[in-house]
Amino acid sequence: MAAHRDVLTEHFPNIDHEISDYVTSMLEDGGDDFSTGEDLFDAIGMLLQQADESKSEEDIRDICLRLYAVMHNTDGGSEVTGHTNGVRKVLDAPVLMSSLAETMSSTAEENNSIWMKRRETNTTVDQKKLEKAEAKIQKKQGKRSDAPGSGKKETVPELATASQQISKRDARLDASGNNRSTDIKIEDFDIAFGDRSLLLGATIHLVTGRRYGLIGRNGLGKTTLLKLISSGHLKIPSHITVLHVEQEVTGDDTLALQSVLECDEKREALLAEEKEINHRIQSSSPDGDLSTRLQKVYQELEAMESDKAPARAAQILNGLGFTTKDQQRPTKEFSGGWRMRLALARALFTRPDLLLLDEPTNMLDMKAIIWLENYLQDWPKTILVVSHDRQFLNAVATDILHLHSQRLDTYRGNYEVFHKTREEKLKNQIKEYEAQKQYRDHIQVFIDRFRYNANRASQVQSKLKLLEKLPELKPVVKEPEVILRFPGVEKLSPPILQLDEVTFYYSTDKILFTNVCLNANMDSRICIVGENGAGKTTLLKLLMGDLSPVKGYRHAHRNLRIGYFTQHHVDQLDMGVSSVELFAARFPGKTSEEYRAQLGSFGVTGDLAVRPVDSLSGGQKSRVAFALMSMANPNFFILDEPTNHLDMETIEALGEALKKFQGGVVLVSHDERLIRKICNELWVVSKGTVRSLEGGIDEYKALVQAELDAS
Repeated sequence: MAAHRDVLTEHFPNIDHEISDYVTSMLEDGGDDFSTGEDLFDAIGMLLQQADESKSEEDIRDICLRLYAVMHNTDGGSEVTGHTNGVRKVLDAPVLMSSLAETMSSTAEENNSIWMKRRETNTTVDQKKLEKAEAKIQKKQGKRSDAPGSGKKETVPELATASQQISKRDARLDASGNNRSTDIKIEDFDIAFGDRSLLLGATIHLVTGRRYGLIGRNGLGKTTLLKLISSGHLKIPSHITVLHVEQEVTGDDTLALQSVLECDEKREALLAEEKEINHRIQSSSPDGDLSTRLQKVYQELEAMESDKAPARAAQILNGLGFTTKDQQRPTKEFSGGWRMRLALARALFTRPDLLLLDEPTNMLDMKAIIWLENYLQDWPKTILVVSHDRQFLNAVATDILHLHSQRLDTYRGNYEVFHKTREEKLKNQIKEYEAQKQYRDHIQVFIDRFRYNANRASQVQSKLKLLEKLPELKPVVKEPEVILRFPGVEKLSPPILQLDEVTFYYSTDKILFTNVCLNANMDSRICIVGENGAGKTTLLKLLMGDLSPVKGYRHAHRNLRIGYFTQHHVDQLDMGVSSVELFAARFPGKTSEEYRAQLGSFGVTGDLAVRPVDSLSGGQKSRVAFALMSMANPNFFILDEPTNHLDMETIEALGEALKKFQGGVVLVSHDERLIRKICNELWVVSKGTVRSLEGGIDEYKALVQAELDAS
């Protein structure tokens, strides 16, 4: 193993230690997998090329042959020195190459010599050999834990790639193990998705203790950026723990509270050791060494305040909506949305150095969102959060990272400060552009006027040189405005949609609603709020007619056509076809131009309409679902969390479109800005009843905050 490292160090003095470890482990464990030096070159040549791009392919091949000789100890290692007839042959006498011309073709295949036979340029790596070598390396390094903060690699979106400039100084500092700073700086990096560039020459500087909101239009690469950071494709100091809350907790027999406590691996290991030592002491004669070790275990548990951990875990779970009874339920009994909340609870309990959150409010009700806002305001470490909830970013973010035009701009302050600063910045840029253009035009007028005047020739030349020296004039590029357009509808005379004295339950031991009386008409803009599990979605299904009341009646206008939107419908889109093909399957008989026109009304234009649905961002998929819903020309909308995965500009456009829509609207949402923008009535679902709240969203938030203060 030392010989392998000597060769690598000699040729690659600045090789990344991860590449060095990988190659060395492969050479040590994979001796039987490589029958020739060419096999070894195929396996590790690309890695070594990345370590030093100044070396040619032939240089890398020679180094691989040398490593192969060391691995098989060819001629006692004489190949390494290159002075005797080992793998590198030393000719005993000069050879006239022309004399070999006639025999070259016949002997090339027999000898399989790389100087007599051209190497195929499309040689590929033997995947089986690589997988076998990697499996051995993984076995040596040990299995990585699935617990938060363990540094487990996650899946990066297919076709997503990243390149990054890393200074040698930072690399040496990180390799030495002396870097203890928890500030993170990722400099001069590019991100691409397939052949499309998402970011070019970007830099991120995350300061410990600050909370960064990452914003930008759908499909620009925000989620991809988080994945590349957490997967290690974008390098950050190795001692920094990173946790990306993305996947829900696996459902099993572990209790919810215990699932959170198990995140603290050190505490769990000490508790297990304490239990084992006590068992050994009780089952045998007292042992001084065991007693000493037990005392140290007690001291470590006390230092980390282990006894307070269950209370802290319970507090987090309670804040995210888990009752005391829920905390003692197995994780397998929870739905996917609640298991996502468990994943968030585990992350908050673990407290990694860098917490990555992607739309954390999508899975939460208003009460849990307000609690999370308050909790994160005291977060001691670094947060990078993707969110399109303006109120959440105003409450949590200390800085904003704006992703646009393949670049990242940083602004100090929350979202409102960013919005005002950016608007002012754009105004100034437009003024500067107009002033520069006016100055250029003034010079050009002079040039055009006196171009052929001999007396003014020197002045014209001077003006021409001045124009050449001026910086390139670039117009200010503003992001295109998002416009959503719902079709016009014919007004219906009331009554439109009613529930009269409705009682509903799935089982008699849990009655969801009792004597509910509700009315909605063509002018209604109603928002339904309440805690998760209170029955909001069930109420929507009663209004839809998908569920029948146990008691009472549902009345609907005979010409009522309801358009129903839910995130469930988005997830059920056929991901393998394009949006145009999806429309053709759902609404056959129309032309491709008609389908594209409908998609264009919801911002799905150009190549987005013909790309596979699976390649679209979450917000773009939601727009496709809106377009599908509207294709049937409904005159009443029932929308369940329509803003999930939409960017802020699209949420604003949705609000404007719903205000202009001539039919009725009933929606479930926790997006405060959308509620304020369109809703004129608030229905609160709580404790088996549905009541209208005259004070609107402000009164409801005050009630929720009072409940949190009392708990």
